Formats: sequence, structure tokens, C-alpha cells
Amino acid sequence: MNRFIRNKSFTFLISVVIGVVTLGVLTSVEAQIDPNPEQVPTPKFTNAENANKLKLPVKLPTDGKSFKPNGLNQTNKIPKTRGIIGEDNRIPMTLRKYPWSAIGRVAGITASGGEYHCTGTLISENVVLTNSHCVVDSKTRKLNQKIWFQPNVINAEVLDKSDVATVKQVIYGTDFTDKNSVQNDWAVMLIDKPLGRKYGYLGLKNLPTSAFAKIPKQLFFVGYSGDFPDSRKPRYRGFTAGPGWTAGAQQGCSILGEEQGILFHDCDTAGGSSGGPIIAVIDNNPYIVALNNAEIKNRDGKGVVNLAVKISTIQRALQEN
Repeated sequence: MNRFIRNKSFTFLISVVIGVVTLGVLTSVEAQIDPNPEQVPTPKFTNAENANKLKLPVKLPTDGKSFKPNGLNQTNKIPKTRGIIGEDNRIPMTLRKYPWSAIGRVAGITASGGEYHCTGTLISENVVLTNSHCVVDSKTRKLNQKIWFQPNVINAEVLDKSDVATVKQVIYGTDFTDKNSVQNDWAVMLIDKPLGRKYGYLGLKNLPTSAFAKIPKQLFFVGYSGDFPDSRKPRYRGFTAGPGWTAGAQQGCSILGEEQGILFHDCDTAGGSSGGPIIAVIDNNPYIVALNNAEIKNRDGKGVVNLAVKISTIQRALQEN
């Protein structure tokens, strides 16, 4: 089956022989902010279809409200850059201001014992939004053993090591056994600390796909890609912790279109950026308007377009629970 995605600015041919690649990444480098895995309990996992049976200690956020703590400065810009390296528009996120403070690393231990990391964002005091494939292995369909959240990591450092939070409970949108796994590739994680009071959190905003055409090149993306920043390059020599320990940020990307409940975007991504928020600033308030989750590659392994989960999909599932 082939299908064409048509937009005023692009046409992509997607075939079953072209790969959809999720964007988590296995890691081997440990940092001082990593907790002792033996002291991290295994979280409780629940499929979104069964989440209405849970008695959660918090109400899952669906109202779209963002929150900036008093005393935490806000900037709706990313750090300045002197130029672009090739076609890579990412810039190291070195700000501890809101809303960037609410974004962090999701890391942990897989079912097979390997270490990995993704990206996550606080969407309430103690709830983090990320991808399902950051909590469930999309190939083996096994649940990860341990998960933790490291807020606003810059060069493998956080403001306070005690702010690294353990994930206690997970609600995931798919276990990758259903045909709509790409559309439902989201998860919310209940953490053991109210970090949103200190770092702030972002609201979820559902925009119709037609609205994105009116704001081209105005979106932000932040993700802890496993290939960035490369400290071997002169420009990034100060980032001694290496790739995956400082988020890459991009200002000026776009949602390109939608097909079958999946959004297409052109933000720069790589393994580790899974779960990264695509952000729009509306009336000076930042909102998550899409959730990065995968990329489509052609037969030569070259990236064609990136995929994102619709916020309406997440909100609908949370409102039912």
C-alpha cells in the first residue's frame, strides 16, 4: 500500500518498505545525576484503555493550563547562535528559564537491562509527558524496568541533584500491538516529586491542523538527541558531558500536514529526542501543540519527514480517565 501526503509545500510518498523509526536511544555513559538503579522501584504500568480503573493521587491534566513559578524568569526565545552548522538548526539549550526549565531527560533501564534516554516535559506538578516507546520497548513490547526524570539537564548537571525524580506510575497510549501505535505513541508518568512547582509546567493545546498553516516556521522544539552536542566539534567543546546530556533546541520549525491522525513536522530530531515537545507561544503563553515521536526514512536510510502525536489524541484519552 502506498499513500501520498499532499500539502501546498510538499508531497511525500510513503510505502510499507520505508521505515518508521522511533527516536529513543540506548546510552552507555553514566553521570553523577543518575540515581542508583537498585534504589529505583519498578513503576506500575497501565494501558490507557484501563486507566479509568486506577485511583491516581492526582488529576491528569487536560485543561491546557501552563504554569510559571514566581521568581522564575521567562523567555520565549532560545539561546543566540552565530550561525548554522550545515543543515542542522539545533542550538544547545543552556537556559534555566521558563518554559525551557520544564523540559528534561527521561532515562532508565530497559527490560533487557540496557540504559536508555528520551525526552519529557512537565505538564503538571508531578506528571511528565513523553512517548510510549520511552516506557515500552516497541520491538519486544516489554515494559521498562526503571524510569526516572532529570529536569532541565545542561551538560549532565541539574540545579539540584535531589530534584532527579523517580517514576512511580505510567499510563501509556499503546503497547505496540495495535495498528494505531504511531498515533497513540504517548505516555504520562507520575513522578515522586512535585517538580512543576519549581520548574513550571506546560499546558496541552490542541490546534486544528489548518491552524498550523497560519504559523509556519514559528514553532519550537527541544530534545535530548543522542548525537548532540558533539564535543569533538570546536563550537561544542565546552559540553564535556557529550551528546545527549544537553538538549538541542530549534526555533522556526513547522507542522507540515496530517494524515490518518499523524502530524508531520520538519523539526531537527535524532535518537533521544523522542517525547520532545513541539511548542507554540500563544499570547505569551507556551503550550505543547504536538509530541515528537518518530521519523520516516527512505530506502537509503535518509530521513524524509518527522512524525508527531496529536494533542487531541492525548487529551481525549486522558479525559476518558
